[in-house]
Amino acid sequence: MTAPVFVVEALAEAVVAVGGEFVLEGPEGRHAVSVKRLEPGEDVTLTDGRGTRASCVVLAAEGRERLTVRVDALAVEPEPEVRITVVQALPKGDRGEVAVETMTETGVDAIVPWQAARCITQWRGDRGLKALGKWRATAREAGKQSRRVRFPLVEEARTTRQLAPLLAAADFAGVLHEDPGAGSQALASVPLPAAGSIVLVVGPEGGVSPEELAVFAEAGAKPYRLGASVLRTSTAGTAATALLMGRTGRWG
Repeated sequence: MTAPVFVVEALAEAVVAVGGEFVLEGPEGRHAVSVKRLEPGEDVTLTDGRGTRASCVVLAAEGRERLTVRVDALAVEPEPEVRITVVQALPKGDRGEVAVETMTETGVDAIVPWQAARCITQWRGDRGLKALGKWRATAREAGKQSRRVRFPLVEEARTTRQLAPLLAAADFAGVLHEDPGAGSQALASVPLPAAGSIVLVVGPEGGVSPEELAVFAEAGAKPYRLGASVLRTSTAGTAATALLMGRTGRWG
């Protein structure tokens, strides 16, 4: 079984040197001691969620939230050559957290919440801040669960017009669209860049409006389809991420 992951902010500064000791305390220490019940001799991984990895061995577990480890190796995972960003239209209920969780586990690098015209859910004021906080917390926990040391960045919500510069700057930009009449190509066969950024837009349950498609097309994002079946907005981004991870060589 792979070593469990725990988050330490500013890890590179916190860990003095390989061979030294580090004490994990607070919520992460409590999770390690009281929930995971780690014991001396077990392996753990510490990360800052931004690529730094410390491979450690447990020396002692004390009280309810104090874990002492020895640092055996310290490294920085390089940025991927192809970076995948999914623009996710806001789903209803907790389906947004489901989408963030599964896309994180699959390997997405960034998630941009999108207030699409046909979204029933609206992020406004405190409700929007709370929802964004849930998405970010979900990405962090899913990153830990899937043993990642680079967690996806969950950005501020954007409108359709605010997405245009992001799409225009990408090396490949596309919009998932199930309607063959819209001129959509199969995402599985379209040429992809060997390096750079891929940005893919996932629409709401009601679909992407013609006006939104026009804005995206002007920014260089064409419509693409995944397959014959129509996926829900909360699962389409995960399926697309898996396809892109395989096609860009990041899986395997």
